[in-house]
Amino acid sequence: MNNTNNTEEDEIEDLIETKDSNGNTLAHGDSVILIKDLKLKGSSIVIKKGTKVKSIRLTDEPNEIECSVDGMKGIVLKTEFLKKA
Repeated sequence: MNNTNNTEEDEIEDLIETKDSNGNTLAHGDSVILIKDLKLKGSSIVIKKGTKVKSIRLTDEPNEIECSVDGMKGIVLKTEFLKKA
């Protein structure tokens, strides 16, 4: 086993930052606010502008976060439609 690979992977993950629409860095557990009405794919549900989303989870993609909205779990949102609360 070579532990140097794990260290390099950790450093790469640290370099990739998830940022909101204003350029603020987002972290696991932050709260964000939607800046635009968003229609969820595959349903008729619309998440309204101004909705506060608490306890976000970062994903492997730097432009996406995972969260729960109005009791719906596992919703993935693009960070371009969010601002840090």
